[in-house]
Amino acid sequence: VIRCRAAVAWAPGKPLSIEEVEVAPPKAGEVRIKIVATGICHTDDHVLKGSLPNVEFPVIPGHEGAGIVESIGQGVTSVKPGDKVIPLCIPQCGECSFCRNPESNFCQKSQFSEPQNLLPDKTSRFSCKGEQIHHFLWISTFAEYTVVPEYAVAKIDAAAPLDKVCLFGCGFSTGYGAAINTAKVKPGSTCAIFGLGGVGLSVVMGCKAAGASRIIAVDINKDKFAKAKELGATDCINPRDFKKPIQEVLTEMTGHGVDYSFEAIGLADTMVGGTSAPVPLLMAQLSTDPVVL
Repeated sequence: VIRCRAAVAWAPGKPLSIEEVEVAPPKAGEVRIKIVATGICHTDDHVLKGSLPNVEFPVIPGHEGAGIVESIGQGVTSVKPGDKVIPLCIPQCGECSFCRNPESNFCQKSQFSEPQNLLPDKTSRFSCKGEQIHHFLWISTFAEYTVVPEYAVAKIDAAAPLDKVCLFGCGFSTGYGAAINTAKVKPGSTCAIFGLGGVGLSVVMGCKAAGASRIIAVDINKDKFAKAKELGATDCINPRDFKKPIQEVLTEMTGHGVDYSFEAIGLADTMVGGTSAPVPLLMAQLSTDPVVL
């Protein structure tokens, strides 16, 4: 058993509390990881507010991290102690019917099929003050050590900087994948990205990699524009600079509107459309920087 620090959410609506927790050894098919860096995603804020269904308290949040394998359970073959890894909040077991189907990417053992408040054997590896602490999405990266199923771990290059690649666990893959895999942005197209947090900036990179000729970045925080242009944005606009709805501005800029539009805020009004400036960009303020533990 390892004793370490973790940020525990004891109840919905309560702030995180830094506690000493006990982390049990990994069982068969499990991996114990020393978390070196974790990102802070808006989803973790939803956990704290109690707005995510099926999350049980007390819980250790966090689902965007990177670390080093500390020990492995019986039967684990894909990683060994000392390997750098990224824990996966949407795992691929490789065995269920969804994983075997080339048209599907949601593993039946993921949160989309059943809650991941405990490990697959329905027990927890976390305890604090004699009380069981729940896992979040099986990985709980807001702890200095965590235990995850083997199929929820990806081994990465030994030279990878953990404080950077931790964002692959959620924010980068979400944004970049939205452009490359979901929208399938075409070369020469025009794209608009609403929100320039970690997800939005990753969309910018995805659109650039896909060959988009015009990438319009939208945010109320002008301090984000330099980074957006560095990563590939061709235009940066602030809705507060205009008296008309931002979609009208985009139509005037392009003559016909954009080919692809990405909402990287988590704001329903932006997705529905017709919202006048200013637009509060919530995720742009929350999902930006990794935290080194």
